[in-house]
Amino acid sequence: MDNGVPRIWLERLGARDAFLFATKRMDKATRIDLFSMRSAPMRAFHLTWMAFFVCFFAWFACAPLMPLIKREYGLNADQIANINIAAVAVTILVRLVVGPMCDRFGPRKVYSALLLAGALPVIGAALSTGYDSFLWCRLAIGAIGASFVITQYHTSVMFAPNVVGTANATTAGWGNAGAGAAQAIVPLLVAAAIVLGAGEASAWRIALIVPGIAMPVMAFFYWRYTQDCPQGDFAELRRAGIAIDGGKKGGWASFVTACTNYRVWMLFVTYGACFGVEVFIHNIAAVYYVDHFKLTLGEAGMAAGSFGLLALFARALGGWLSDKAAAKRGLDIRATLLFALIAGEGIGLYAFAHAGSAALAIIAMLVFGLFTHMACGATYALVPFIDRKALGGVAGVIGAGGNVGAVAAGFLMKGVGDVQQTLSLLGVLVAGSALCALAVRFSPEHKAREAALRESALAVNNSVAH
Repeated sequence: MDNGVPRIWLERLGARDAFLFATKRMDKATRIDLFSMRSAPMRAFHLTWMAFFVCFFAWFACAPLMPLIKREYGLNADQIANINIAAVAVTILVRLVVGPMCDRFGPRKVYSALLLAGALPVIGAALSTGYDSFLWCRLAIGAIGASFVITQYHTSVMFAPNVVGTANATTAGWGNAGAGAAQAIVPLLVAAAIVLGAGEASAWRIALIVPGIAMPVMAFFYWRYTQDCPQGDFAELRRAGIAIDGGKKGGWASFVTACTNYRVWMLFVTYGACFGVEVFIHNIAAVYYVDHFKLTLGEAGMAAGSFGLLALFARALGGWLSDKAAAKRGLDIRATLLFALIAGEGIGLYAFAHAGSAALAIIAMLVFGLFTHMACGATYALVPFIDRKALGGVAGVIGAGGNVGAVAAGFLMKGVGDVQQTLSLLGVLVAGSALCALAVRFSPEHKAREAALRESALAVNNSVAH
């Protein structure tokens, strides 16, 4: 035994991790103390989901405003499709980039910079004068969606294997609820502005200013109260000659390593099937309920918002189930659970497409939405176990897959020309993509290494506690 850690575990983990354990520097959190912000992992936990919430609120704030923007700018169906595609297209590139950037510079710097830069196009959209300027701002706003990758990276380096799935899924879920909150709250902001005397054309612009101001405020708190990993900031640790789990010095190497792992591409597809569909639904739900079921803007916003608000608990549930199942049956069960969730999502989405009334559509949307959010949580409960030496690259590529799915769904709708038929086709495609989850398997050596990391982290925690 060395500091409470069995010697055989230290031998299996290698010299670097053995050194970190022996010096008690590998102090990832082994539990989630929800009502505490005293430790670095818990500060990161709460501030990541808060930052993510603000980013997703800003990213999707335009969606419930589209009926008003459509009327003011005289947009046709093709232009609306272009705006929806633009909203998620650039996120693909930015997600690919920010993962390796987290490896290189640390999540604290990258997140703070994204929050500051992302505020500019949000305010720009509020000041737009027509279709072209709004389209370019909507394209730039899509970069904010990369906040998800930083959130998952930050919690992945802060929490131990026994709870990392739950931590990732919970922060993602609570943050992702910002999209649902935007669907429900932004129409209320418009109504409040009108009550205070603003015209309709000014009211939606005022509503967009709110997230534009919230983002730099959040950047200040993130910079002030977080650190890159439990041991400190990457730059300081590297200067001290300390190696960092998931923190390669060269971000490009992290990206290349991730791209050569077939598991990354399988999860790239599955995340496109769950998060891609989620983003697509956020962008079209309000207009679909208004046009197809003749709901008012407020009613449509509440209906669409209920889908996003499922993320408050459904993503966390998916991650929690993945952690619990893995504790009993090993690493492979995480992929099997993901298969079942995505298959359920596809069946529910098909039912939503064929609902004959607004009430049935909402019920079906909530059912398939539950599977969708849980599948998102289960996906990123797997991500930390794919390749710890290329965590940023893995998180970035898989995260980009979600936006590729959303863009593909946008082009599908543009080609089909009918939202209902698009939703029906998506249901079939999503169900089929579930097979990719079953292809994600690990070697006995990989599973043994992860089991040793899990047990060692728990042993170190118990040693320190006593």
